[in-house]
Amino acid sequence: MELRPFQIAITEEQLDDLKHRLRNTRWPDSEVVTDWTQGLPISYARELSQYWAEEYDWRSREKLLNQFPQFKADVGGLELHFIHAQSKHKDAMPLILSHGWPGSIVEFQKVIAPLVDPTAHGGKAEDAFHIVCPSLPGYGFSEKPKTTGWNVERIADAFNELMLGIGYTRYGAQGGDWGSAITTAIGGRHSETCCAIHLNMVMRGKRPKNSEPTAEELKALEAADYYRDWDSGYSIQQATRPQTLGYGLSDSPVGQMAWIVEKFWAWTDNNGSPEDAISRDEMLDNVMLYWCNATAASSARLYWESFRSGRPAVVEIPTGIAKFPAEIIPPVRAWSESIYSNIQQWTEMPSGGHFAAFEQPELFVADLRSFFAKVR
Repeated sequence: MELRPFQIAITEEQLDDLKHRLRNTRWPDSEVVTDWTQGLPISYARELSQYWAEEYDWRSREKLLNQFPQFKADVGGLELHFIHAQSKHKDAMPLILSHGWPGSIVEFQKVIAPLVDPTAHGGKAEDAFHIVCPSLPGYGFSEKPKTTGWNVERIADAFNELMLGIGYTRYGAQGGDWGSAITTAIGGRHSETCCAIHLNMVMRGKRPKNSEPTAEELKALEAADYYRDWDSGYSIQQATRPQTLGYGLSDSPVGQMAWIVEKFWAWTDNNGSPEDAISRDEMLDNVMLYWCNATAASSARLYWESFRSGRPAVVEIPTGIAKFPAEIIPPVRAWSESIYSNIQQWTEMPSGGHFAAFEQPELFVADLRSFFAKVR
């Protein structure tokens, strides 16, 4: 596989256009509540937009995002963009990290260096990983699929092909959100090459029949009800009419920002503001990858493609699960075991939410080191 070196390089024309659009936003009227229950409050949207246009320094952020080696390669008929950070330590374990929506490779910026170079970050040489971190098809700097069929299973196959093409015949996989589904599919479909998986979000699984729900199960069921009733509208829209959604989000940077940042508020472990969990610059770094590449529609199509596709019945390879308390629907081990038959590590985290590596990089790194030490 030919690996072509790549660097993020947004043009000045793109940055000028962004600032022009931000400064000329046509604002809606204010919400009629005093909280976030109707969506991103206009006061916060205006404040963040002003910061984005006048203070946010993309060039310094771009330099930070370019700190790790990046490449593009043709995989499964599509040009994929990915970080490939190799460790200096002998016997480092190859590990592929998969993001989801509304995330990107930005989510993993704080954990790559500790995973690759553990001796410089409180770990041991035997903790080292070679990290591969791809942008999903239609996300970031990866090519946008021009035909249907790019669902979770096809992405899993492409990511396995990518790892083999780089030269890794035995590797681990990690993911959250769509990355969890992709990682699950890798574990179920490619157990001859993927030796173990680690997840910070798990699919719901099956609740045992004919039993009263425990307190843990009741909490998960209540969270599922809340998500269905109040938090899943984005998902329904993206799964049914991603193209219609794309027109507005691709034309308005504030629209794209609000669509993403509202989820940083809803799904992080915070005290009322998303900035309690993720910095303002980090959120905008992530938004920039959607805005500059106009991926509103192409990223949303993953919902359209995958909500109707199948899943492997059981993942039999060793599995580690990190349960963060503010996850959208907190996982229940008894339910998870219906999908993952070989759970070797289950960690109850003290804090953190849906964007684990973004919110709690130290806890995330420690759990990966602990789990993969069992299977190296």
